[in-house]
Amino acid sequence: MALEITVPELGESVLEATVSRWLKKEGDFVNVGEVLVELETDKVNLEVGAKGAGVLQKIEAAEGADVKVGDVLGRIDEKVSEEKGKSEKVEEQMAERQKAEEQPESAPVEATPSEAKVESREAAPARTDGQQRESQAAPQVSPVAARLARDKNVDITKITGTGNEGRVTKADVELYIQEQQAERQGTEKKDVQSEKEKGGKVESSALSDDAVSKGEKSDRREERTRMSRRRRTIAQRLLEATQTTAMLTTFNEIDMSAVVDIRKRHNEEFQKRYGIKLGFMSFFVKASISALKAFPQVNAEIDGEELVFKHYYDIGMAVGSSEGLVVPVIRDADRLSFAEIEQGIKDLVEKTQQGKLSIEDLRGGTFTITNGGVFGSLLSTPILNPPQVGILGLHKIEERPIALNGQIVIRPMMYVALSYDHRIVDGREAVQFLVHIKQVIEDPAWMLVGG
Repeated sequence: MALEITVPELGESVLEATVSRWLKKEGDFVNVGEVLVELETDKVNLEVGAKGAGVLQKIEAAEGADVKVGDVLGRIDEKVSEEKGKSEKVEEQMAERQKAEEQPESAPVEATPSEAKVESREAAPARTDGQQRESQAAPQVSPVAARLARDKNVDITKITGTGNEGRVTKADVELYIQEQQAERQGTEKKDVQSEKEKGGKVESSALSDDAVSKGEKSDRREERTRMSRRRRTIAQRLLEATQTTAMLTTFNEIDMSAVVDIRKRHNEEFQKRYGIKLGFMSFFVKASISALKAFPQVNAEIDGEELVFKHYYDIGMAVGSSEGLVVPVIRDADRLSFAEIEQGIKDLVEKTQQGKLSIEDLRGGTFTITNGGVFGSLLSTPILNPPQVGILGLHKIEERPIALNGQIVIRPMMYVALSYDHRIVDGREAVQFLVHIKQVIEDPAWMLVGG
């Protein structure tokens, strides 16, 4: 009986995953612990390794398939030795090549056993026997690449693969599409320039409604791609947050002069001592913890008809990535120094960019901070991260004129926003929470004497 490759436990509250890509093909010999397949969850990507040595006999869940914990991904034949596996694979390849040679030239070319066949659009010119055998050899194509090529109406046989053994990957197809688009745009620009040089009239490429109604072609294109599991989960949870909470947002502005001055005076020494720069986030983490201690309902959650007040401070840091927003957590942030908080933030950002976040990095969290200012946001309304009932939004620091002691002065100002669940946090507490943070940031000595 073959050894089953199953979906492992994915972590707290994670029940489903999507098969991202297979690193092995059917017929490949695998060793114990060798990574076979990557799974994408709404939080992190996971690698599934082989629990036994043998030949990958069958792939049950293709790339792009949604799977649950315990589902069978594939099967390994443990009775086949490595040498026998290689021998059988060679025989299988020779049989496929002989079969391809026996097929008529007009027969469709099969990309992969799991994908649809790609038919030739033009009659091929006469070839020698060697050329004929070469043209009939089926290109190695990943299922995701084949599906993308089919959706974009791309001839897969014109693409040079860069994967293992010349395998055509999704990136190869995307690059080919980009090159074709650039080539078309370059041709259009040359035509326009030629018309200008000739003194001719250049007409707009945009078609009128009448032209479209007459059946003329338009370059108004649409693309349809499948949402990743992470993006689908983000969309679902953001929608749930707006539909299942009584979310409101209050705003304030903070004079960042004191913190800016501290960073200017101490950043160099701080970096020499701890090996990391002194950023703004550690100040806001400290200020948020001080405010959470003063207003514990913002550090609580609703569980049915009960309120759960948490006397620990796990601060989530919203981090943007190419695959979507994630919120890794800094544990027991109230026990950490400025340097430890800065180092923790740096480590989480690096792990996010490298795709190495673990389920433990994302588990829990009692309060979240999101910094849209790094992208240039001046003001925004952050959305709650349930079951948390509060999220602090930071924004761009911008020099603005303000009235101070009867005079107009220029100061580095930042708008801050607190979104909160009105079912547990009243407007008075929310406003006072932001005022508390404002006081601490504008007078950082409060971090010493005010807890």
